[in-house]
Amino acid sequence: MTIVTSVDQLNALYGEPGEASLVKVTNFLLPEYRAMIEASPFMALATVGPEGLDCSPRGDAGSVIHIEDERTLMLPDWRGNNRIDSLSNIVRDPRVALMFLIPGSNTTMRLNGRAVVRIDEAITGRFEMDGRHPRSVIVITIEEVYSQCARAVLRADLWNPEKFRDTACLPTVGQMLASAKKGFDGVAYDREWPGRAAKSMW
Repeated sequence: MTIVTSVDQLNALYGEPGEASLVKVTNFLLPEYRAMIEASPFMALATVGPEGLDCSPRGDAGSVIHIEDERTLMLPDWRGNNRIDSLSNIVRDPRVALMFLIPGSNTTMRLNGRAVVRIDEAITGRFEMDGRHPRSVIVITIEEVYSQCARAVLRADLWNPEKFRDTACLPTVGQMLASAKKGFDGVAYDREWPGRAAKSMW
């Protein structure tokens, strides 16, 4: 077994990055970057805290995130499972990383920055869905933003409907919960989930 133990070893193995990999990085939103992020209804939010790392999916009916200006983004925290892993990390370590996906596009956008969690009505009141407001809004200051090479999405053939999995062949959430905890009523969970989700989307 050969394990890499230094950055020098990695540099020797992979060589120098191409020009496009370096010049694309900015600390603000170019007009083209803004257009891509505004087109994204889904992203992954990565945070870090004393207990370790967390990566959370985020989605919205339109753009997943609000662009306040060329260096500031706002992410309303809509209803979820109340674990607040991401929020707990941010209030102790502001570093965040975001990856945006756009259905049909092989190009993803990546962003690194620092975030705060705001709960004042002046900001939560700016976001409303079905008459509800988020309990908090994550405000992100951009440090790096750039487009990501399309090879990963191309290799995955991510948007090809012919490659979509038959979900009937996958375990349900209720089945996974029942496997994780003896005695958990997974059948009831799966039966009740659609109605519960419909009432608590926002």
